[in-house]
Amino acid sequence: MPANRCFPLFALSVLKYINLRITFGLAVAVMVAAIYYVFDPSEIGNLFPRCMFYTFTGYKCPGCGTQRALHALLHGDVGGALRFNAALPVTMLVVGVYLLAEAKRTAWPRFHMALNSRRAALAVAVAIMAWWLLRNLFGL
Repeated sequence: MPANRCFPLFALSVLKYINLRITFGLAVAVMVAAIYYVFDPSEIGNLFPRCMFYTFTGYKCPGCGTQRALHALLHGDVGGALRFNAALPVTMLVVGVYLLAEAKRTAWPRFHMALNSRRAALAVAVAIMAWWLLRNLFGL
């Protein structure tokens, strides 16, 4: 088979691989959301792990309350989600932007490179540390 006729087959196999990854990722996300919708992380003796940092130190880590916030958000309780972890909406937005940049990395290479730069990584790390300090100093 000539080389120019093989390219469409190769492109089709790559698209199938990408679609399989997206489908698998969405299926996992739906299953996790269903588990968090049905089971309440606030209940005693549930299947969700407790924060080891909080257990040993008594201080909240940046992610403390995220499981309960996700459960509240899935039930439409935005206020409850913000009380459990006020950083969750910002985190979801940032993760969404990073997923979009990854999905469009060939269409928007400069945007992808900017989000994966040292400066962006430092900004995310500083934001996480600031949230960690603020929530423990001011009880957020």
